[in-house]
Amino acid sequence: MTTPLLDAVEIDPPGAPTACVIWLHGLGADGHDFEALIPHLGIVEQLGVRVVLPHAPERPVTINAGMRMPAWYDIEALGIGAREDAAGIRQSQQQLQALIEREIDAGIPSRRIVLAGFSQGGALVLHTGLRYQQPLAGILALSTYLPLRDALATEAAVANRAVPIMMMHGTSDPVVPVQLALASRDYLVQQGYAVDWHTWPMQHEVCAEEVAVISAWLSRVLAPVSHRD
Repeated sequence: MTTPLLDAVEIDPPGAPTACVIWLHGLGADGHDFEALIPHLGIVEQLGVRVVLPHAPERPVTINAGMRMPAWYDIEALGIGAREDAAGIRQSQQQLQALIEREIDAGIPSRRIVLAGFSQGGALVLHTGLRYQQPLAGILALSTYLPLRDALATEAAVANRAVPIMMMHGTSDPVVPVQLALASRDYLVQQGYAVDWHTWPMQHEVCAEEVAVISAWLSRVLAPVSHRD
């Protein structure tokens, strides 16, 4: 059965796109949340990158007293060993994969697609990207953690064993504790992944210094092959 495509904010370069970034928002936000950030990355016009910012479906979220809000999956609690909404995570994984496959069908190779996400969106791109069966250009995970990590060893895709991964976090994050992110990073390293890790003295947010590093990283992983170091 075909997975319906999520609605999304779509930002296209002036000409035919040469690459794509699919960027997922956090809990309770929507695809517009990072729309204003994209021009500061310098990738759309300069590199011909198409950016897709999908909207998560609404669902009740236990940690927020069962209120309905845009969410990639339900959360009962955050912490190492907390029970996770495996069914919701895997449903959103299928929806993200459908967006990836739409871009591939439109002519953008998987190796030219980056998955990016903030908070819950970052968790989903880590989960999905490491299991995706075609090689991706990179995974950018901001203020987040690795969900369903105990299943990764048996579900990881060989195609993305060497995918560039960048994780960034605020050392004073009150929403996703930096200790949870560090445990996720350490687990990924133990599994053989190379993780580019950065922290800033901030809370659950994105700072200007972080944006500059993201821009440089995206420019590197999405540079034309002939321009790479």
